[in-house]
Parts: sequence; structure tokens; C-alpha cells
Amino acid sequence: MRWVRDGLFVILLTLIAPIAAQAAPYAAMVMDMRSGEVLYSKNADTPLHPASLTKMMTLYITFQAIEHGEFSLDSIVTVTKHAASQPPSRLGLRPGQKIAVRYLIRAAAIKSANDAAAALGDYIGGSEEGFAARMNRTARQLGMKNTHFVNANGLTRKGHLSSAHDMTIMGRHLFFDYPQYYNIFSRRSADAKVRTVYSTNRKFLAAYKGADGIKTGYTSASGFNLTASAQRGNKRIIATVFGGTSTAQRNAKMADLLDLGFKRAPNRAPTNRPRIPQYIAPAQSPMLMANLAPKKSPRPEIRPSAPTADSDAISMALAAAVQADQVDESTDIPEDVAEGAQDNAADTQDVVVADAGTLGIGAEITASPRPQRNPREIQVADATKALPAEVTKATPLAQAQAHDAAVAAGKASADGSEEPSDVQLASYEPGASDGPKFVQSTQPQPETMELAEAHTLDLDQNGKPDSAKAPSSFVQSTDPQPETAQMAAAPEKRKSEIILAALTPPAPTPAQKPRVVARVSSSGGRNWGVSLGLFGSRFAAERHMLTTALMESDTLGEALRKVATRKTGYEANFVGMTQDMAQLACARLESRAMDCKVVGP
Repeated sequence: MRWVRDGLFVILLTLIAPIAAQAAPYAAMVMDMRSGEVLYSKNADTPLHPASLTKMMTLYITFQAIEHGEFSLDSIVTVTKHAASQPPSRLGLRPGQKIAVRYLIRAAAIKSANDAAAALGDYIGGSEEGFAARMNRTARQLGMKNTHFVNANGLTRKGHLSSAHDMTIMGRHLFFDYPQYYNIFSRRSADAKVRTVYSTNRKFLAAYKGADGIKTGYTSASGFNLTASAQRGNKRIIATVFGGTSTAQRNAKMADLLDLGFKRAPNRAPTNRPRIPQYIAPAQSPMLMANLAPKKSPRPEIRPSAPTADSDAISMALAAAVQADQVDESTDIPEDVAEGAQDNAADTQDVVVADAGTLGIGAEITASPRPQRNPREIQVADATKALPAEVTKATPLAQAQAHDAAVAAGKASADGSEEPSDVQLASYEPGASDGPKFVQSTQPQPETMELAEAHTLDLDQNGKPDSAKAPSSFVQSTDPQPETAQMAAAPEKRKSEIILAALTPPAPTPAQKPRVVARVSSSGGRNWGVSLGLFGSRFAAERHMLTTALMESDTLGEALRKVATRKTGYEANFVGMTQDMAQLACARLESRAMDCKVVGP
């Protein structure tokens, strides 16, 4: 029988030895949450596998992004293939599924769902690598010296390590930096839209008095890990344990560590809040800035050049304008020079109008007004005098020729010729101050010369038209159309009402009546409110109210936020509500495990 007993002993050793060899290393840390004082430490700075304790960092970055406006709790996340392919524990997400951020937070914090944590990481960081870079940057800011993350959920990967000391620091920052979200770690269950999820830490929360979190973790490489916090009286202790052999053994060890902490912690201790890390927006991230930086500088666009004018004409115009008063009034402006000056002015004006947005010296000079001419007596044709039949029955082209002839006749009269002809509409006697003399820089076009010769032939020595001596250079080769003949025989008279209508100033626009904007008042039945409790500072109270309003916009969207100063602190209140609104809001907040009290008139 002895050899049988020895054989069984050898078999047991053979089975137990590999298990003992694969047992995860043990590490522990106990700290006073208030002051940050270390009360117990064993192997606390050794880098080990953190498992799902990693999700504390994932949730911390998620809270940070929400508070800084990157997205909201109601933002919709599209689940990636990478997130949906994560092994259990899982929420059961599918690729392409759309789900709100709040449900992913609940699943990652309460159920420790790997697919939910990976979905948050992909949504915030753009990829697993991008989010891991942000996790490591945040870890350095928090003072986690022995931590390096590779993924968002803590599944065992090469180089994905942390320590009991660093995870205790992580839990302390969650408690102090985002107290408005900390209550999620004490929930036993929650609605995650896909299903109701139950806490992986519910046994310890129910067994240990004062426990309110925080996070469990397990992989075969890490063992059973836990970061927990509990409060008794004025004392609050936080502790971390790595390498538990089972859930029961881990919970028992954590209870011993917390008991040790409450025993060693003083009744009164200063509250040394950890420094909140500086927020770095995604656009300011060195990694993202490097990815977004252009590989080649873009070529700058050519700046549009300022409009230019004829420098010679400008110089002559300025010189002539200065000498205008010194010129003899009997000096006449040659017709070709005057037409050239008008063409230059028209061209320059077109340039200025075409590019009014570009200011230059050329535009300023061309826009300068010419000197005013001396007043001259204007001769107006007698409206009662009948025009010759050749003029009244002329085609539109002949009417244009008659008008040009009238202008030429006016100039001939200015040279000392006889009285103006009957077809002259208006004439004036130009003086010396009519403007500078311009010299045409280019040869006149053939059409211009032909028109000038035609006008000269149409005028006799007295300035009167004589069709017998010089027939018009333009002869209509075909019979006019009936419509053209009818229009020439009975031209439509221009109605003066049109001109009067154009001169009539626009009617003044009626003055708009002032708009009255009504705000929510605390009168008229809205004299109820809810109190969220006392806070140590006004800033903390306002921040808690803002976060609560974002979470419960349906019930608190119309309420007014008010911070009341009390002797014991600052009370956060929502006022301006009806009784039903206040009771509904409190019921919703209490379902979230948040403090709320209805305040009536």
C-alpha cells in the first residue's frame, strides 16, 4: 500500500507544479484617499498585467473628452469591426451597430465588456494605436511611472503592463477629477441598451461595508485583480491587489487590506487633491499634428494685380488740370482729342468698376474728378419747330447720323460759323477751361474716318444739311421690314411717368416691432425645485449641476441653475420648476444613484 500512496503523491505533484509555476505574481498597495499617504505596499511598483483595470484609464479619458466638449453622453458611436471582434466579456456589439456613448460607459464600467471599451477607444482615438498613444500620454501626466498601454480593454498583449501603485493613483484620480461620474462604479446593474448588465464587483460591494467601487480585472496571465475604495466615517481608503487566485480569495484579501488601511489612517487628514492633468485637445496632440502636417508646402496663389491706367494720359491730365486756369478761354479742344480723352476715361472707369475691391494708385487717380467747366449758355432747340421730313422719316441708323451731325454743327458754331441748324438739339460754346489738350496716341480706326467724312459732307457752309450735295455714305440696300417702317413712322413717345417713378425715393421700411423673449420664471406655479446636496466649492457645485443638466436634459432642460451659499458649503439647486417636474427629476436622478431632494414653496 505504501507504493500506492507514494505514486499518488507523485501524481499530485505533477499536476500541481505547473499550476504553481503559472500563478500570477502578487502585489498590493493601500493608500489614504484623502491625503495620498501610502499605508501599505508590497511589490507595488513591479510592472504586471493589469487586465481589465485598464478600463479605468479608458473611462477616465472618456470622461475627460466629454467634459471638454469633444462629444457628449448622447453622441452616437458606430461600432468598428475591431471592437465587435473582441473576446468575452462582451456586450454583444455588431460591426456597424450604432450606440450612444452612455451605454458604452455603463457596459465597460459595470460589466467590464471588452467590445464596449474597444468601441470607445476607436471612437476617441480613431484606432487602437491612436487611443493607446493618448492613454500613455495621460498616464505620464498622472505620474504612472511603470505603466504602458497597448489597448483599451486590458486583454493580455506584449508590453501592456502596469503596477499596483499606478492603478491606485488611477483610481484616486477618477474619484477626485470626475466625481460626477464616480457613482457608476457602485451600481450593481444598469441598462446598456443591448441588454441589462450586472456588475462584476457586486459580490464585494454587497459584502464589505462602505465599499463603492471601483474595478475588477482578470486574465490567465494577471490573475484576479481589483482596485477598490470604501468610506467609513471621515476616512476613505483605496487599495489595489494583483495576482489573486480566485474571486473569493481576491475579495477576502481586499477586505484585509482595507481593514488595515482604516486601522492605520488618522481620523483627520488633509485633503490633498491630485493635480488634474493638462488637457490636450486632439488637434494639439503631437501624434495627430504629425499625421496632419502636409508633406509639401502648397504653392501660394498669385495675388491679383491692381488695375493700372495709361500713365502718359494721367500725367497729361494732371498737368493740364493744374494749368487750366492759365489757358485762354478762346482756345478750343480739338474734336479728336476730346473723343480720345473720353475713350480713355471710359476705359479707365471700366477698369475701376471691374475690380473695385483692389485699390491702387491708378484707381485713385482715374477716379479723381475733372475741374468744373465754366458755365456756358446752353441753346435748346425750339420744340415747336418742325423737323425736316428727312429726319422724321429716317431709320434708327439715320437718326443716329442726324444726332452726330447736330453735335458737329454745334462745334462748328463754336468756331465762329453761322447760327446752328434746325436739327441742332443743344449746343454750347466751349471755353478755355474745358480741359487739357490730349494727343491721340493711335491712328483712328477706318470706321471713325468714314463717319467723320460722312458728317462733313452732310453739312453745308451754313451748318445746314444738304442731301443733294452729299448723299449719305450709308444706303439701305433692302426694303425695311413692316415693323421697322411702322416704328419709324410713329415712334413711341417716352412716358415721363417712368422717369418720375425712378426719381421717387423708396418707401421707408416699416420699423420692426421689438421681440419679447420670455424666460422661465420661478412664479406662476414654477416655485418648486430640486437640491443636489452640498459641495465644498462653488465651482464644484456649478460643475455638478452642469453635468446633471446634460444627463437629464428632458427633465431639467427648462429649470434654472442656482448655487446657494450655506454655512456648511455650497448647495446646488435647480429652481423654476413645477411640482410634477421636480418630483420626476428627482426620481430620475435617484435611479442613477444620485442624491436629490425636492424643495417646495
